[in-house]
Amino acid sequence: MPKLSAGILLYHKAVTGYEVLLVHPGGPFWAKKDNGAWSIPKGQAEEGEDTHVAAKREFAEEIGSAAPAGDYTPLTPVKYSNKAVHIFALESDFDLKRFKSNTFEMEWPPKSGNKQLIPENDKAAWVPLAQAPQKLVKGQVPIIEQLATTLGVSTADVITEEPQSNQASLF
Repeated sequence: MPKLSAGILLYHKAVTGYEVLLVHPGGPFWAKKDNGAWSIPKGQAEEGEDTHVAAKREFAEEIGSAAPAGDYTPLTPVKYSNKAVHIFALESDFDLKRFKSNTFEMEWPPKSGNKQLIPENDKAAWVPLAQAPQKLVKGQVPIIEQLATTLGVSTADVITEEPQSNQASLF
């Protein structure tokens, strides 16, 4: 039986089109990886836990702020890496200056006996919808495609409306 994972995909309009909030995993394995390494803020749901409740909890842990209030759109769950991933999308802003991921302890270098606190995610960024499939781990790309369909755009569309925020993307 696959593990259950849940998360929140924030999106907003920028000058060049829609952007999504993604996180980059921390730790030495991911340190020099970019394309194919980013993720939607998500994590494992506890057995019997409501996936929307789990998504909000995981957002707070991975981003360092409570999930924004609003009318979330549940996207169709996707399966990859022995996980069923439930994502809830919301149009909302997030100030990247507020990003602060939780940490975990890891022995590094391996077999050294040295323990280090590692951030679960070392970066957060607003990524243009057109670049998100390239940045995300492969199994999460269908989620971005679902969001684009829900918004009535393609990942290559450019929106010419004024942005809702003055926040810049890291890309």
